[in-house]
Amino acid sequence: MPTNMQPARTPEAVMREWFDKLWNKGEEDTIDQLMAPDCVVHGLGAPIRGPEQFKPFYQNFRSAFPDISVEIERAMVEGDMVAACCRVKGRHTGHTLGGAATNSEVEFVGHVMATVAGGKVTECWNCFDFLTMYQQMSWVKMPVTP
Repeated sequence: MPTNMQPARTPEAVMREWFDKLWNKGEEDTIDQLMAPDCVVHGLGAPIRGPEQFKPFYQNFRSAFPDISVEIERAMVEGDMVAACCRVKGRHTGHTLGGAATNSEVEFVGHVMATVAGGKVTECWNCFDFLTMYQQMSWVKMPVTP
């Protein structure tokens, strides 16, 4: 291999860079760097297609939680696919999720699976516990237990 060629980043490295740079550090250009132009993102509402459709979702969520942090607690890789268990923390100080900021601290978990090719995410499936997030923001009441 020529010395000027870098080995391809592993799917896990791409996933860790995605959460660290984009969500933890707020570097929006990470979307263009790590998301394939034809990427499809599932589980965040209607399927999101490509970086230009993902950016409004990111901007709204990041504006609602400007101090958001996402920690990958565990990741598993099989071939070109990575699965990660995440813990999300933040304070709801923005008005961009359809209601007034609550100043509530939230902490919830989620799981992400993604395929990676050429150092970019090509498809992604998300399953985050937004119900817990909404309950912690007092937007959804906890059910009464008998």
